[in-house]
Amino acid sequence: MPVNLDRLRTSCLSFTGAVEDYPFGPEIAVFRVRAPQRAAIPNRGKIFALVRLDVHPPAISLKCDPALAVQLRAANPEITGAWHLNKKHWNSVRLDGALSPGTVLDMIEDSYDLVVASLTAEQRASLGWSAGAP
Repeated sequence: MPVNLDRLRTSCLSFTGAVEDYPFGPEIAVFRVRAPQRAAIPNRGKIFALVRLDVHPPAISLKCDPALAVQLRAANPEITGAWHLNKKHWNSVRLDGALSPGTVLDMIEDSYDLVVASLTAEQRASLGWSAGAP
């Protein structure tokens, strides 16, 4: 059974600091993690998921550990290197029901975790992450 797009959106926005925007137009939902900051410097956040809504079935691009990305692609034909992104670090997942919703949601969480881990210690702390997290 394919992942319901409403559930996908709810899952992406359930993470601390997650926001949704459409900088590439209405056909691509972009989910970012935005840590609170003190200064008046613009903070667009860091992308952890992009959902293509203009294709059928829809697809989601997610950040992934490079070694795991290779394994996932080899084992699952619905997972490929993400188009227009660094294929070493990003996978595209076709949401046609071949992968269980739980697997897709786990991959979203892993992507979020990788992005948050790349933030500064202060930003991670503002999101509720302690040293050594995720």
